[in-house]
Amino acid sequence: MLRLDSVSKRHGKQILFLEASMGAFRGERVGLVGPNGAGKSTVFRMIVGEDQPDNGQVVLDRGVTVGYFSQDVGEMRGRSVVAETLAGAGEVSEVGAELAQLEEQLADPSLADQLDRLIERFGQVQARYDELGGYALEPRAREILAGLSFDDSVVDGDVGALSGGWKMRVALARILLMRPDVLLLDEPTNHLDLESILWLEQFLKGFEGALIVTSHDREFLNRVATKIVEIEGGELTTYSGNYDFYEEQRAREAAQAEAQYARHQAMLAKEKAFIARFKARASHAAQVQSRVKKLEKIDVMEPPKRRRSVAFEFRSPPRSGDDVLKMDHVSKAYGERVIYTDFDWLIRRGERWCVMGVNGAGKSTLLKLASGASEPDTGRVTLGASVKLGYFAQHTMDVLDASLSVLETLQTAFSTASIGSLKTLAAAFGFSGDDVEKPCGVLSGGEKARVVLAKMLYDPPNFLVLDEPTNHLDLETKEVLVGALRDYEGSMLLVSHDRSFLAALSNRVLELTPEGHHVYLGGYTEYVAASGHEAPTRAR
Repeated sequence: MLRLDSVSKRHGKQILFLEASMGAFRGERVGLVGPNGAGKSTVFRMIVGEDQPDNGQVVLDRGVTVGYFSQDVGEMRGRSVVAETLAGAGEVSEVGAELAQLEEQLADPSLADQLDRLIERFGQVQARYDELGGYALEPRAREILAGLSFDDSVVDGDVGALSGGWKMRVALARILLMRPDVLLLDEPTNHLDLESILWLEQFLKGFEGALIVTSHDREFLNRVATKIVEIEGGELTTYSGNYDFYEEQRAREAAQAEAQYARHQAMLAKEKAFIARFKARASHAAQVQSRVKKLEKIDVMEPPKRRRSVAFEFRSPPRSGDDVLKMDHVSKAYGERVIYTDFDWLIRRGERWCVMGVNGAGKSTLLKLASGASEPDTGRVTLGASVKLGYFAQHTMDVLDASLSVLETLQTAFSTASIGSLKTLAAAFGFSGDDVEKPCGVLSGGEKARVVLAKMLYDPPNFLVLDEPTNHLDLETKEVLVGALRDYEGSMLLVSHDRSFLAALSNRVLELTPEGHHVYLGGYTEYVAASGHEAPTRAR
């Protein structure tokens, strides 16, 4: 259905691909993985014709339709959410528009002399519209929008009133409604909550065409992908199976390459040692000469490529009192919308709470109340003795000084720290080499998040409040963050749609539902086992 044959591509001096090949066939779900900047988005752009390979070719079977979801959604305004979704459904939306135009023309008395032609064309277009499932299109659009967590009241409202994240969901809904033969999804989970991610997983498992998807969500790739294609060092390497299998296979290959290289080096060392030992002895001259010639003929083996992973040992936070955060009879409302009424809650030292709940249940509000970013209408929120709080939310990235580089930002925050330790810290969060000189003003959302998290964890507080800390973080940086927080000795309160992150770090769960709140003594994994669902709406 789709092939990249011996494709080469260069951006300036950087070689992205060198005679690289991959394929995607009907029914396959391909996870495209690789470091940031490796060329994942370039693969998508070449497939849809927005970019061309320098050499090689991209081959699509005749008649194959391609749907491409990217992070650039363009302008959306002037239509309802459902109308905007319908407008992007490909051929069926175009046929539907012509059908509506023909209906108007048939009702126009001034076109009576063209009646026969219009009736004939109307019949042709109507048959095609029916063949494409046009009459079921709006119900399907509403079903997809509901799966992506749109309320009924929003679906018929102005799409222009939505935030950027919700417009992303509309763009995703358009592509899913299109039902192309080849579906390209570039980071589709970035702006989704957990309930929507679960729905999308089920939708994609039922997709009959070829799917190629990039994602920083490990669990999503594990559940969706049937094949992994890795981009690294200009090559495309295909692995059968999901992301976990790919990692296991890659680790096995890396171990084999290391062992082969070690054997090769040991053999060279042995031959060189023999030559050095006996080169001065005439009785061994023939043997020495033979081994010298043997060494000259041996191809030099390059050391195996190793993934750069910078470890950083984060400091231990100061010890807090036993009671970290207490909420007494807290009530909070926004206008007529009541979020909390007479809410009581206690966080003890060492507890790591994750908060589960549908959109609008009050997850972010709870974190704002806990951090002091918002005040309760009634009741009290009290921090315990010796509690030093650190709060991460998406808006905290906006306080970075755009004119300062990454390194200057860290130096400003930690003026007594050595340059070496700050560069190591930056490298642990993905800023190596010249990247530390990037001004914060040109950083992507994910890069800004990494700077903020690096600042927070270099001199860690003993109570971390984290609102979606993994948004836009790549898989490698998430591993660094999980590694740092797994050994963290303080208390945590966090909201995340990343199930691997929640399972690795939480030891308590607070579930917010319309009926009230429920406490689970155990982490996210135990919560799923005890409740029977991965997110509140799945069973309620």
